[in-house]
Amino acid sequence: MSIDPARRALLAMALGAFGIATGEFVTLGLLPNMAESLSVTIPQAGHLISAYALGVVVGAPLLTVAAVGLPRKGLLLSLTLALALGNFASAMAPGFDELLIIRFLSGLPHGAYFGASAVTAGNLVHRSRRNSAMALVFAGFTVANIVGVPLTTLIGQQAGWQFVFVLVGLIEVIAAIGILVLVPIQSKDVGEPRERLRHELHAFRNIQVWLSLGIAAIGGGAMFATFSYITPMMTQLAGYAESSINPLLMLFGIGMTAGNLVGARLTDRALMPTIYLSLSCQIVVALMFVFTVHHQLAAAITIVLFPFTTIAMVPPLQARLIRLAGGAPNLAAASIHSAFNIANSLGAWLGGLTIAAGLGYESPNVVAAGLAELGLILALISGWFGQTAKHRREVASARTRRL
Repeated sequence: MSIDPARRALLAMALGAFGIATGEFVTLGLLPNMAESLSVTIPQAGHLISAYALGVVVGAPLLTVAAVGLPRKGLLLSLTLALALGNFASAMAPGFDELLIIRFLSGLPHGAYFGASAVTAGNLVHRSRRNSAMALVFAGFTVANIVGVPLTTLIGQQAGWQFVFVLVGLIEVIAAIGILVLVPIQSKDVGEPRERLRHELHAFRNIQVWLSLGIAAIGGGAMFATFSYITPMMTQLAGYAESSINPLLMLFGIGMTAGNLVGARLTDRALMPTIYLSLSCQIVVALMFVFTVHHQLAAAITIVLFPFTTIAMVPPLQARLIRLAGGAPNLAAASIHSAFNIANSLGAWLGGLTIAAGLGYESPNVVAAGLAELGLILALISGWFGQTAKHRREVASARTRRL
């Protein structure tokens, strides 16, 4: 059975996303090995994760602005090769300090890649299939948590973390070849004027753009508040052996993948209600986890449900930002990945505060529920602004018709 050209192009971009997620999250599983190899403590090695996340936050807007005049295919190809180079350089880092700098630099292309690939994906298909096309590219990111991260973690434990970064670099090289061969040059890419930069920045004068990014940064922090501490939760509260963590993380990846696909389908029918529903379900699931974390089967089920409810809001948020940005979607589409990496840091920090305060490993779930609730409040405010603006347009239109 042949695959149509648009789907082949989407799969090539999804492979790049697969490599990004594998390279980012495998560090979590190999942190003890990296700490021992680099002669630092595990908390010190954890700074490698923070450095990468900071690179994403900084790089998404800066690289998108810097490359705003480039054709999207050329931009995608350049970013994919930069991602490959960052992983190869990570493998060759002579020491911890050098690796810390390299991981920051490796994170710079992350958000810009997802922003450019999302816009490119949306332009490859009919308007009615845009959200599904963008979700297919992002599926590479979620599937990596089912296949790529567990597999490379096992390989890294046997062959060393440096070899894993070489493998991830090779994945990005293959993705770059796929993008070169399969992604067409889009007519909108040719001859883009420098005035696009002004249009890209102009989108951020819209309060709805900032509200959408706030939903991602705060509401998205709910999942990270919990899953930053999922290993001690499962081993100390649920009673799982350490050898069970990898299969449990695969369940996490399954939940992410399913949430991404379902969220994309719902986005096509009801964008804002999907965001409301996602955040409401996050609140319920986070509070459930306070109790289910003490029972192995219930905890395993909740591990699937939590990322499902969180990632279901990614497609509608991405689609909303692109829609709000109008003819200048690149920067807005990239910025959501900065917002989610802020969510990563915010959730992990707040969850850690409750544990440090002696409230137990259940307590980050309460933090998660609070962050999801704040995200829901922002979403409702955004929806209210949208309805008010729509009502004003309808009133103005009616007055014009009467005149």
